[in-house]
Amino acid sequence: MRSILFLIGLVTVCFHAEAQFKTDRLMKLILSEISDSNAKKIISDPNQYRVQIIYTQIDRNRKGEAKFTNHAFHVDPAYYFNPASMVKMPLAFLALEKLQEMNLPEVNLNTRMRFDSSYERQVAMDKDSSAAEGYPSIAQFIKRALLISENDPYNRLYQFVSQQVANRKLTEKGYASARITRQFMGYTDEQNRHTNGIAFINESGREIHYQLPAYNTDSFSFPPPVLIGNAHMNRNDELVNSPFDFTRHNNISLEDMQRMLQAIIEPTSVPAASRFNISQNDRFFLLKYLSQYPSETTSPKYNDSIFYDSYVKFFFSDASKKIPNHIRVFNKVGWAYGFLTDVSYIRDTLNNIEYMLAATVYVNSDGIVNDSRYDEETVGFPFLRALGDRFYQYELRRKRKFKPKLNMFGISYDKRDPMDKQPSIKVADN
Repeated sequence: MRSILFLIGLVTVCFHAEAQFKTDRLMKLILSEISDSNAKKIISDPNQYRVQIIYTQIDRNRKGEAKFTNHAFHVDPAYYFNPASMVKMPLAFLALEKLQEMNLPEVNLNTRMRFDSSYERQVAMDKDSSAAEGYPSIAQFIKRALLISENDPYNRLYQFVSQQVANRKLTEKGYASARITRQFMGYTDEQNRHTNGIAFINESGREIHYQLPAYNTDSFSFPPPVLIGNAHMNRNDELVNSPFDFTRHNNISLEDMQRMLQAIIEPTSVPAASRFNISQNDRFFLLKYLSQYPSETTSPKYNDSIFYDSYVKFFFSDASKKIPNHIRVFNKVGWAYGFLTDVSYIRDTLNNIEYMLAATVYVNSDGIVNDSRYDEETVGFPFLRALGDRFYQYELRRKRKFKPKLNMFGISYDKRDPMDKQPSIKVADN
């Protein structure tokens, strides 16, 4: 009976996915001209690779006002993929929104923090060796989460915002698919509902604000079972001959991720209710670290031979590992369990083109989930590079009624001092 119920549930989920996929003619046309054999194979079998792609054209009028038009390939907000590190993006946005709404004169994104251990398995924190000042702050967490996608900064942003507030806020803003239930700590569902007490400390070392430990009393609405793969490795590294259950994992649809990033790139292009309540200075802070390279950054100082410029720029990560100076990619990526995702805004100030590209792909040919053996290097990353090149070339040729004069938002990117002898970070949990 359990086997029959499982099959019925699986067929139901698959039928729903088949019935809801969106693909438009322009996307078919653009993708039909991909020459890369690996990419062609994936595009021809989107169900096997669980592919979803959103390409967003941006057209400006005489006044410079932008119109965003989405085009979809095999997109369905109910078709699950694991967002992995993509959840760091909304948590960064919500952390700055929370600071804005706290409205405490002495508390800002650079204020020193101390995290207490308020519940079982929680980890205290009062130092951050990656920061020039040596202490934790919202600014440093966001830098580390965006520059190379470190995991612990996400956990700390989650603890600051809290599980309850994060999910309520995203629902209120209309990001209906968002369900952020987990830190990257191996916690149980119950442990993830608890978040640490946090102190804010001024320059003289005095505590100026204390955020009490929080507990999420809200319930979650989970979908029908999301079962992927033929087998999986459990917590004890034992092979289990049944699919991996993603039902209670984090979730955000590709459409909602694209819209969240758009809300930061061009806030007035989304409904007021979907925007993030942050200051203009904080918005420019986000834009800077969504697009700055590890090689430019002094604090944290990452080893740029390991964490190279295109390390988290999947659409532009070619063999040179460099991106031309006139192109900046404002993005966030995620990779885990064989899922690779990139949501990007691309701005080219030499050719005066701008567009958005979002894609997710699943590359796990052995069908075993959680075994750390995926086809990322041979299949996934090459696919995303080919996809990035195809849409960039299309944008170079696309005619616009009014061609904009673009700059880099006036952002002043950091520049690393060649005389700086401090050791660089070679290992990071990301």
